[in-house]
Amino acid sequence: MAIVGSSVVVGKLLVARVPVFLVGGLRLLLACLVLVPVLLVAERGRPRPGGRDLAVLALQAFTGIFLFTTLLLYGLTQTSAAASGIVTSTTPAVAGLLSVVLLGERLTWTRAGGIALAVLGLLAVNLGVPGASAAEGSSPVLGNLLVFGAVVGEALFIVCGKVAATRVPPLSAAATISVLGLLMFLPFAAWEAARFDFARVTVADWAALAYYGLVVTVLAFVLWARGLAVVPASTAAGFTAVLPVSAVALSYAFLGEPFAWSHVVGGACVIGGIGLLARGRA
Repeated sequence: MAIVGSSVVVGKLLVARVPVFLVGGLRLLLACLVLVPVLLVAERGRPRPGGRDLAVLALQAFTGIFLFTTLLLYGLTQTSAAASGIVTSTTPAVAGLLSVVLLGERLTWTRAGGIALAVLGLLAVNLGVPGASAAEGSSPVLGNLLVFGAVVGEALFIVCGKVAATRVPPLSAAATISVLGLLMFLPFAAWEAARFDFARVTVADWAALAYYGLVVTVLAFVLWARGLAVVPASTAAGFTAVLPVSAVALSYAFLGEPFAWSHVVGGACVIGGIGLLARGRA
């Protein structure tokens, strides 16, 4: 979760210099160069998911890869990385709400309280914005809304994952989703690449892209999957509270974003909500 929190900081740095779709395409290309060979070796051949499974994985690729990445990166051009980190950390609450609506899961008082705290956290972040600054962007409220749209996409990804998890192995799902996501980005990334001056890309930019593609996309997934194999889901859900802490701390340290009490209040509400949601799963 600390790595996932760092992704908003890296994304903020990248979209200041590289077009959004090109960032998304290059990130997934790097991830596929690692995941696909590993999958072929692990599966000893080309995996063949069924038609229904492939449809679910395609929906995951669209919501959790294409939609999430696009809205997050565009949102980061308008708002601060610290605020984005807090907004993205509401994903467990949104996923919990969608699970009630779409999968018919029971809405307990604990789950309702967790969702309510997450909503309060979002309100604190947005109502605490006094005005646009260089760190925040031209329209922080719009940026936060775009990032929340990314959260909805990620939550749909999680809900779809509940359907696919019992039928598709994690490594096969990750590689397939990455390839499908790359294909979705490809037309837009190619269009931007044809008009982009790659001479502007510095060694630091390439390093950030490599971190985004290999560490955030591949390593974070592997660590999360390995962790889920040895700890209960409720414990893993509790550790998602690390995300906003990581995002805010790194935004202050590496981007020089100004301190805001709204970030502290919003983050505390979201972390409290995650704690309730984790307790409800125990």
